[in-house]
Amino acid sequence: MTEEMTPIGLKEGMKFNCNSQNECFNDCCRDLNQALTPYDVLRLKNNLGMSSQDFLKQYTSLHYGPVSGLPVIEFKPNPEAGYACPFVTLKGCLVYEDRPGSCRMYPLARAIARSRDTGEITQYFALIEEPHCKGFGKETGQTVEEWLQGQDVNKYNEHNDKLMEVIRHKNRILPGKLEGVLSDKFYLALYDIDEFRAQIVEKELLKGLDIPEDILTKIKIDDTVLLEFGIKWVNHMLFGHKMTFGE
Repeated sequence: MTEEMTPIGLKEGMKFNCNSQNECFNDCCRDLNQALTPYDVLRLKNNLGMSSQDFLKQYTSLHYGPVSGLPVIEFKPNPEAGYACPFVTLKGCLVYEDRPGSCRMYPLARAIARSRDTGEITQYFALIEEPHCKGFGKETGQTVEEWLQGQDVNKYNEHNDKLMEVIRHKNRILPGKLEGVLSDKFYLALYDIDEFRAQIVEKELLKGLDIPEDILTKIKIDDTVLLEFGIKWVNHMLFGHKMTFGE
């Protein structure tokens, strides 16, 4: 399958419309090779009322990124279902309110660049025009920026950008495959967050670390705060970065 990527700006019109009336409806949810970010896993397991451990075991497979050497989580491939997403139905997505960030972005690709001087992130977008998709060329009156707001994708991008920073540091400081205990810690804190919380509460995983009491209280009850903390903890465990709070 061939595809074209056409650069597009935030203020440009989004000539694309996906809805159930399109003849290709749900085709993009099949023949998948889809990675899930930590925030994707958090939202999906909560939508389904599952623990992170049960969700990961039932719906995902683990491999290592060829460049980063970090654990990568993907939906389990199911050739009998045409490699379809496990949550797609004829009527649409069963977990639509908590669908992964890549589903929300489609048909856009997003890249970022961070300024070394200011730390400011610049976003770049492109349209991915796949032959099977019949949603292109349809006027909606929306700009790319307005379309993205409607997809509620900013939260996902904020969390995923923090993950990209970890990957950037990993590639620079620890090239190659992440092995053994370090790999287990990365997986635990960022994907299996319910087990991460259990080890914090029941096994004193953070013993010896100076963590503010209000943070400890929040991570016991708030998955999003726990994931944000997990990013800091991974940066500390892998790279020796000091954990700071309240910024």
